[in-house]
Amino acid sequence: MNDPDVLLVRVLAEAKSLGIPVSREIDPHVAVNTRARTRFGRCIRRSGRFTIELSERMLEAPERSCRQTLAHEVLHTCPGCQNHQVRWKSYAARMNAAFGYAIGRTGTAEELGVPVRREARYKLVCERCGAELTRMKKSPLIAHPERYRCRCGGKLRPAPV
Repeated sequence: MNDPDVLLVRVLAEAKSLGIPVSREIDPHVAVNTRARTRFGRCIRRSGRFTIELSERMLEAPERSCRQTLAHEVLHTCPGCQNHQVRWKSYAARMNAAFGYAIGRTGTAEELGVPVRREARYKLVCERCGAELTRMKKSPLIAHPERYRCRCGGKLRPAPV
């Protein structure tokens, strides 16, 4: 299990070594979100202070993935980097080049080595190419698959999960 507070200190040192202007107002304690399902990290700004939050699932991911996620969020504390625009991307590129990260706007559980615990409740299969589409919620796609087509153009049919 990764200690996120220790990893945060390391990531902050890495960013500072590159001259990236991270905020001095970052809470040294990483908040762990036990409810996050699709998000791996978050940077929260309240009253001029920043709190970095990680999904509980990240604690089981490889250390490098945890550091990469923390670095992504730390970059949001830089002036003008509350979004994923040009300045944030330039800082991410510097971190990637110097430390071998793959910081980007988004990442998948597979890319980060994060355990996937959610089992799909619904599944559709393409009759033409066999592609499988899974969903957790009963969306319009699940309720009315006859209205939709696979990317290949094939018909979708419900399948057992």
